[in-house]
Amino acid sequence: MPRLPQISSVQRSIARWESKSATMPDERYQLLLAHLYVATSGGSRSLGAGSDFAQYLDALGQLGESEHRIAELRSTLLRAVTDDGGGLLGLLAPKTGVGLVQALANASLLDAETVVGLASVVADVNAQVGSLPFVRLQLMLAPALEACRRLMAGGPPEPVRERLRSTWVEAAVLAGRLAFETRDDAASRSLYEEATRESGCLREPWRQAPVHLSHALTVLYSSPDIANAAALAEAAVRAASSGESRLIRARAHALRAEVAARSGQARQSQAALGLAWYDIERQSPDDPLPGAFSAEYLRGFEGVCHLYVGDPIVAHDQFAASASSLGSPRQEVQRIIVATDQALARVRLGEPYAGAELLHECITTAASTGGRVPMIRLRRARQELRPWRREDFVADLDDHLMDVLGR
Repeated sequence: MPRLPQISSVQRSIARWESKSATMPDERYQLLLAHLYVATSGGSRSLGAGSDFAQYLDALGQLGESEHRIAELRSTLLRAVTDDGGGLLGLLAPKTGVGLVQALANASLLDAETVVGLASVVADVNAQVGSLPFVRLQLMLAPALEACRRLMAGGPPEPVRERLRSTWVEAAVLAGRLAFETRDDAASRSLYEEATRESGCLREPWRQAPVHLSHALTVLYSSPDIANAAALAEAAVRAASSGESRLIRARAHALRAEVAARSGQARQSQAALGLAWYDIERQSPDDPLPGAFSAEYLRGFEGVCHLYVGDPIVAHDQFAASASSLGSPRQEVQRIIVATDQALARVRLGEPYAGAELLHECITTAASTGGRVPMIRLRRARQELRPWRREDFVADLDDHLMDVLGR
């Protein structure tokens, strides 16, 4: 950081920020203030709900700062905290951390505030997918997952038991996805089995649907046998049909459509897409899982279906529309996947050079996220360029793949 100005200049800046017609601190001061507010009076650092840092970000939002910039600040500070060895306690508010320590010693002392704090840790880690390396996210999530297991085994009070089990399921699903991304398929299967078992004990059976959906996606890309993914997609549709979340129902139908398309079942794929659009168009603002799915994501699924059993021109346009709408850091991995599929559509339309040009952009972005699925999509798209393997533009693409991804 450059040297700070004179103290009097800083005082004038603070006066402007705190006046009745408050002004926004510039990006430099936003970062300095973030480091200030993340520190606690006890010398530790806290980013959790209820912390000074969380209130600071809320204040920036009320002053009109963009969600993208606020997410960027949070990611920057989260990286700094974990760089210094901070983990679970850094993601909890100080008071919640004390409550967790007490509950781990005696589960009967577990209260709702501590469970909410654990749930916020899982949500925080999930929000950083695409912003931080997957291995680091695993290290951040592991203590929260283990805390859920120990607290449930210890016999928590009935009023918080259901919420704790739900948090356990969410943590296990995310851990399964992270294990898949780091190529530990055995651990991923075990974690999804754990999540499936515990979600079956929840009072709302439809809560199993997100577990099946996440599991199905990992199976779809890690196993050549599409039947297993199809079975999980069907299970997700059945579970989602019993609940009130139209977003999860739409997501389940969309996945079933993709599995059908990859199996060459055009009619079944189109029928499932129709059901997905039906639910998306009738979604409620009170959906119990807001943000679980969207029309932008559905266009990506629709593009995949057209790529396998439809019109590549339609697929390309749908991929382009979907990619342009996926702009948040949390959506970066999905955007790369969609853009890679768009490049594949260009190749199938007889435009290999244009496809390779787009793949160059995807390679650069994929290197920063490290996602496994983008790598799989990139390899498949490169295979489509085999007829042009002696062309210079394909050689340049191979060099880029080797230089950036080492593969």
